[in-house]
Amino acid sequence: MRETKKPRVALIGSDSLRGKEIKNVLSQKKFPLKDIDFFDPDVEEEYSKLTQFRGEPKVVRHLDKESLSSSDLVFLAADKKVNQAFGALAHKQKFQAIDLSETFNAEERVPVIVAGVNDEITLKKRPGLIANPHPVTVVLSHLFHVVLKEYGLLKAVSFILQPVSAYEESGIEELADQSYAFLSSSSLSKKVFKEQIAFNFLSHTEKADKNGFSSVERQITSEIRRVLHPRRFLLSLSIIQAPVFHTYSLMSYLELKRKTDIQGIKSLFRKHSFFKLSPPTLSSPISVAGEEKICIGQIKKEESFPNSFWIWTVVDNLTRGSALNALEIAEKIFSEPPV
Repeated sequence: MRETKKPRVALIGSDSLRGKEIKNVLSQKKFPLKDIDFFDPDVEEEYSKLTQFRGEPKVVRHLDKESLSSSDLVFLAADKKVNQAFGALAHKQKFQAIDLSETFNAEERVPVIVAGVNDEITLKKRPGLIANPHPVTVVLSHLFHVVLKEYGLLKAVSFILQPVSAYEESGIEELADQSYAFLSSSSLSKKVFKEQIAFNFLSHTEKADKNGFSSVERQITSEIRRVLHPRRFLLSLSIIQAPVFHTYSLMSYLELKRKTDIQGIKSLFRKHSFFKLSPPTLSSPISVAGEEKICIGQIKKEESFPNSFWIWTVVDNLTRGSALNALEIAEKIFSEPPV
């Protein structure tokens, strides 16, 4: 490994949930950078907006097409329109960009990277623009990746409980406001979700296709296929909107090619640093919020079907599901020599 290059870093969209989390992770993990600049498209006047980084005050600057010309690495955490405009400059202005907001994830030319699973794309192709995947893609890609290598995989079905933070601050505020209104017998505001989300589950929040699946469900399935290519197995997943603020909870059914038992599955997860085996009582959204690892809770062996297991998984969508994955991609870019 060569000596780590210290890049000039830029963060666009420092006020978004994912922007705040990547800023915290860059600070806490002491990512070796030469300098960092913060940009917000809503800032018009210099010094009108401030933030902090590693205990020092920083100016949030106005964003224009020349703002990134001296940057080596740009994190895109603003809305999709802004990300689209400035991500497209990566090749021309010769910086590397990591999109945190799933702006480019449907574009085949832009690689979707799960750090620790398909790093070879980062190392071999050195793409100028990289898509940080959906948090569920991060979780399931790691889960399927280790199981495939050890036992093979015939079929996977995942039932996903989605937090309201999938809709950024507006989703969080609506759940909080509705919870307060419900308990105080006031009228409920419904702006983000068409139905009441407080103390409730919603089978769908997005427009469905002819088979009943949302574009997000299709997106996740496609991303997993791209990350794990060319490995093939049957895959289906479904998202349920849950009345929780943070963390995704997933119950996955796996049919394996080679025989094992619950202890074998547990031993497999213990060997990989991305996972943490947690007691069932400590593998809930509240317990896992802020956790950096993918938490594996209860594992059930299904006797009705040969060599099949149910695995309960919980992950913080802002840490491991987004910011840490982006950080690890950046570390690969600037610490590893080209292959």
